[in-house]
Amino acid sequence: MKVKIGLEIHQQMATERKMYCNCPTNYQDVPPNTNVCPICTGMPGSKPLPPNERTVDAAIEIALMLGCKIITDQTIYIQRKHYDYPDLPSGYQRTSLPIAKDGELQGVRIREVHLEEDPGQYDPVAGTADYNRSGVPLVEIVTEPDIRSPEEARKFLRVLTRVLEYTGKVRPEAGGAMRMDVNISLEGGGRVEVKNINSVKGAYRALKFEIIRQREKLKRGEVVVRETRAYLESQMTTVPMRTKELEEDYRYIPDPDIYPLILDAGRVKSVRKGMVEAPHLREQRLVKQYKISRGAAGVIVSERELANLYEAVAREVDPKLASTWFRTRLKKVLNYMKLSAADVRFTPKQIVSLLRMVEAGEVTPEQGELILRELVKHPSDPHKLLQKLGLKGLKLAELRAAVAKVIHANPRAMKDYLAGKEEALHFLAGKVMKLTHGRADPRKVVKLLRAKIVGKK
Repeated sequence: MKVKIGLEIHQQMATERKMYCNCPTNYQDVPPNTNVCPICTGMPGSKPLPPNERTVDAAIEIALMLGCKIITDQTIYIQRKHYDYPDLPSGYQRTSLPIAKDGELQGVRIREVHLEEDPGQYDPVAGTADYNRSGVPLVEIVTEPDIRSPEEARKFLRVLTRVLEYTGKVRPEAGGAMRMDVNISLEGGGRVEVKNINSVKGAYRALKFEIIRQREKLKRGEVVVRETRAYLESQMTTVPMRTKELEEDYRYIPDPDIYPLILDAGRVKSVRKGMVEAPHLREQRLVKQYKISRGAAGVIVSERELANLYEAVAREVDPKLASTWFRTRLKKVLNYMKLSAADVRFTPKQIVSLLRMVEAGEVTPEQGELILRELVKHPSDPHKLLQKLGLKGLKLAELRAAVAKVIHANPRAMKDYLAGKEEALHFLAGKVMKLTHGRADPRKVVKLLRAKIVGKK
């Protein structure tokens, strides 16, 4: 059965004040109903301020990074979307007409981009409402139903998350800053919208469940009705909420208290001039400009700060060597220490110095990684760290003496290797590395061991 999936993604913007008032946007680290005012709690007679300009510019930038056309040839009204729910104090949510349309990302068409305000938070168990979040600015991204599987949806959302984070204008995905609704239909059934999803993993699981649920109903000859369902994260299932609303059910009207937006071409040009390069476009450029693999480029652009650091380093040393180190050793060290590239405090000059030491054979790649770990923790001159860690390479005579000592102490392993057991050579190499406290080059160790043993034969 043919599957069609469309997404509506709502992402909180990283602004200090709310969309239509001057209240702070911090709603997680303060007591309930603290950062509120008559405007964001919908008090009678309160009038909203003009839309937060930083939010408008950030939404334009996001739309441009998604390849959308900004709507500059018509008035964009802020509308009231009416529905009754305890988290919506005024009885309506303000959402703009599209500010941009006709974009594309990862082969998925972007239908529209809107500005919106977040509702408050309602706890149905306790029966309480907290309006600290009410009015926090959102950007809404609506896709066409071009996605054909949960796996495609997960891949798209991961790429979209990276694009949004690259702008530096949105809050991190964690903590509910990104929420989404998924629309899914199977051939022969009605379109079902699933709400209450706040992670990429949740979207994947909700879609997997819905495909199975709808497919089984159709196989039994039952009707899949058009409806809205809620995703229960704890159970990884969806449950009915209500019959699917039509647009008319929301009774959209232009908000009479807010002047409409007019996005002139000059404003769009100014935003475009100051925006960063989109990660998917940057990945393509890195492959072409530095002649590195697509896999390496994909890892490097996974974080904007990592890509910036790579380009600073690649101008000074072999770009392919740098890409290998960034893709493997640097990412491994950062992941082990649970750090992001934004947490890195060493300078491009310091890692360039380290890579030049590796290129010149002053240190082995393994020793270089040990220095890199120390560099991440305590930024300093890599040459000084080499001395501090006691990793200065052995002289050839010292290495040969260590190899001879290990062979003499392990005659059985030598015989096993001569009998064809390759793992015996690795055992001996490990003994040499231990004896030299990791200062030896393991490649030279293996070479010397092999020559020494064969010479004794």
